[in-house]
This record gives sequence, structure tokens and C-alpha cells, in this order.
Amino acid sequence: MSQSIDLPKIDTLAQELATIQQTGSKRIALLGSRHVPLTHQHLIEMMSYALVLSGNRLLTSGATGTNSAAIRGAMRADPNLLTVILPQSLARQPQESRQQLEQVMHLVENPGNDQLSLAEASSLCNQEIVSRCQQLICFAFHDSRTLLQTCTEAEDQRKVVTLFYFD
Repeated sequence: MSQSIDLPKIDTLAQELATIQQTGSKRIALLGSRHVPLTHQHLIEMMSYALVLSGNRLLTSGATGTNSAAIRGAMRADPNLLTVILPQSLARQPQESRQQLEQVMHLVENPGNDQLSLAEASSLCNQEIVSRCQQLICFAFHDSRTLLQTCTEAEDQRKVVTLFYFD
């Protein structure tokens, strides 16, 4: 009796191994849920700080929670290595996010998405972020549909994806 085993293609494994072993700087996207305990936010901030301090370019979005923590860490390490891509215009962002976002040097707004729901705009924003990165680090809950879809899309594009679950 033979069983079919679904193994990744050799070229996919080689590409992932090369990305992991790359010693130069990488473009790393760090995305995650808005609903993050403060302790986890501190860990995410330290991670983004270390990634940027190591010379990596960090891409994220502008939401509170995970993305805000990533921005704080990157800004402390080297603001020039941070790019924040917003799902909509800066004016559509919550007031508590705007103060932080106004300090970001490389801020990309998407005012063309202002008429979309936040979920639709976030999905498009995440697609843009994934298209610009080599690796995705994502912090999500098991029911975070938009984030989990983003991880699937990143894997389909053969990006290295590291997914952490809060629950």
C-alpha cells in the first residue's frame, strides 16, 4: 500500500534555506493583531529593535498593537530602516496612531482605499507589504482571518513565513 506524501519542492526548500542563511540585510515584514497584551508588545518591540539594529529593513503597517510595537522598536534602532505602509490615508488612522506615524520618515499612504472598509483596505495593504519583503513575521490569533490569509499569500509567493499565535 503506497501513501502520497506532500513534500515541498526542492527549489522551494533551497530558496528558504538561502533566505534564512543570508548574512546581509533583509527586508522583513512584521505584521500582527491590534489586540495584543502589553507584555507581548514589549517582546515585539525588542524583536523589531534587534532586527533593525542588525541592519535589516523593517516593513509594517500603522495599526495599534503589534504594528505600533514594531514601529517603536525600529524607530529606536534606526528610523531610516523602517517603512510603514498604511491601508488608507493618514487622516483615516486613529488619533493614538497618528502621533507615532507622523514621526515615520518612510510613510506610504493609500488614500485611494479610503472608501473601502478597513478590512478590505488592510488586506490590500498587507499584500503590498508582502510583495516588498523577503520574509514575513506575523503575530495572530487562530481566528485572525486577514492575517492568516496574508501568511498564506506570502507562502504562495515563496516568502519565509514565521507565524506566532497568541492563543
